[in-house]
Amino acid sequence: MRKGQVNVFFLLLFLSLSSASDQKWRKAMMSAYNGSSSSSSMMMNRVGSSILFPIHGNVYPTGYYNVTINIGHPPKPYFLDLDTGSDLTWLQCNAPCVHCIEAPHPLYQPSNDLVACRHPLCAALHPPDYKCESPDQCDYEVEYADGGSSLGVLVRDVFSLNYTNGVRLSPRLALGCGYDQIPGTSYHPLDGILGLGRGKSSIVSQLQSQGLVRNVVGHCLSGRGGGFLFFGDGLYDSSHVTWTSMSQEFTKYYSPGSAELHFGGKATGIKNLIVIFDSGSSYTYLNSQAYQALTLLLKKELSRTVAKGSPGGPDTPTMLERSKAFQKCARCQEILQDLTGFGLCK
Repeated sequence: MRKGQVNVFFLLLFLSLSSASDQKWRKAMMSAYNGSSSSSSMMMNRVGSSILFPIHGNVYPTGYYNVTINIGHPPKPYFLDLDTGSDLTWLQCNAPCVHCIEAPHPLYQPSNDLVACRHPLCAALHPPDYKCESPDQCDYEVEYADGGSSLGVLVRDVFSLNYTNGVRLSPRLALGCGYDQIPGTSYHPLDGILGLGRGKSSIVSQLQSQGLVRNVVGHCLSGRGGGFLFFGDGLYDSSHVTWTSMSQEFTKYYSPGSAELHFGGKATGIKNLIVIFDSGSSYTYLNSQAYQALTLLLKKELSRTVAKGSPGGPDTPTMLERSKAFQKCARCQEILQDLTGFGLCK
């Protein structure tokens, strides 16, 4: 939805779990999140620990996922939309606010620690020929594919982070103070965006540059809703992970490169698709050629399972009857599962 030589790996774990295994997974992950005796005086293993956040939400009926991040001093909670399709993390803030959208928490009160216009983090948000009108501050504007946008300034503030080894740290990280927002068509009532893209301004990149985590970001989504987001590589067993290298051609997006569309385990002939992973989108988008081909294949497959009446005739099913027929379709889940193309981690 939204929009080296450091090697970046992006781990996508979509979990489809039974009730028993789901509960076991949640218990283990919450145990890792809570840690043991948390103390800021503990020495942190900077290359062997992860930062873990519980994810809230679901695909349906909520339609989005979010995490809670504690920012400021004293720390205050904010609900942020996870977005691997953009870099900048921003909050609606009282700077004062010109146009802010309804949110679950009061507006963020920005710190006085402004990021200068010529700072590398600011430069990462602008084209090379960008001219600084206000040298002492970094202005930004981000626009998203759904028509939404945020206008503001870049500031630094304290992020309260819990590591899986029990350590709690509060690094100062750059974020956007958004004082003018336009909601997009897929707007969700949240406090802002958590930018997880590959650019220098993303939270993960900033943490990596400070030596606080490895440059690894992953999210696990349970089939029952919720899940976990983590930074760093200290949480999982690499021997049980299938890695897909991200293309170095894209500096801001996670993309495995050129892809081919398959349906039902068979090639469709649609090739050379450039795919990006975007957790900020509720939908999977295809170009017109791929969409039309997939629609025809889906209709053809469903027509073999769901009985059709004569168009316009007395035996033509009503919308309700069609809905019931679809619910009774024993193979519908199997058919629709074929559309994912990424498989499931069980």
